[in-house]
Amino acid sequence: MIKHRLLFGSLMAAAFAGLMFLDGGLDGSLTLAAANRPIQASILCVLIILLAIPAQLELFHLIGKTGAVVFRPIVTAAAIFLATGWYWRQFFSNPLVFHLYYVLFVTAFSLFSLLLYQGLGFGPNGAIANCSAGFFAVFYLGFLAGFVLGIRIDFGLWQLLMFVFAVKSSDIGAYAIGSLLGNRKFSPKISPGKSWEGLAGAVVFALIVAVLFSYFCGIMNMWSAVIFGTCFGVLGQFADLAESMIKRDAGQKDASKTVPGFGGILDIIDSLLVTAPLAYLFFTLTAN
Repeated sequence: MIKHRLLFGSLMAAAFAGLMFLDGGLDGSLTLAAANRPIQASILCVLIILLAIPAQLELFHLIGKTGAVVFRPIVTAAAIFLATGWYWRQFFSNPLVFHLYYVLFVTAFSLFSLLLYQGLGFGPNGAIANCSAGFFAVFYLGFLAGFVLGIRIDFGLWQLLMFVFAVKSSDIGAYAIGSLLGNRKFSPKISPGKSWEGLAGAVVFALIVAVLFSYFCGIMNMWSAVIFGTCFGVLGQFADLAESMIKRDAGQKDASKTVPGFGGILDIIDSLLVTAPLAYLFFTLTAN
């Protein structure tokens, strides 16, 4: 398990960083020497769409295990629309107003479509469970994922990398330290494998990554980086618990077996989804 995590984790980290550097090189955000182009993060937008589809399928499978029916075409399309909203706003002269209406109408039409599909296909049977599950999937993998694009477009490439690597480093720290030293469980009902020692390891690893980004990239001052690393080391683990609740409710250990050592795509991105809005808020509050 550890061997697979190290191998595939390193490959995924290298691939993601390479794609983001390519993305930054294409739109001018990689260095100050090139002017930023009006449209940012095209490769990241495509990557989010490509990851959203298998992640949705995994979430549909988990929800199906609870007895609810997910209306796949509606949920998949709505989630992708919401996840990419930050990208489309760049094409409009008043991006904030466009984005506000965009999110409101995509959300409203998603709910309307779910209710219509339920009524035509199932009638009243399972209406609350089916529509609630579908709307949750849209919000979880659509609305929350949109903030990842938001960090990249509104704050920059290095802020995105700092966020992603700090949160994922917390996963590595929790797993490594928890496996070696963990014996005091902090959430036995939701995730029996998580320990207080692992949580401490998560904080230390995230803190180191945040401080390194602060020192070498000048993203924020050192004290802000310490707060960022500490907070998102903890938040990353609680975000992981959120998906664990879904998996436990569905009676599954992992979302799928797509990635050896990790489980599914959903198991990899879960901590990023829940923490992305909070990271966006943090960058907003600490922006120069």
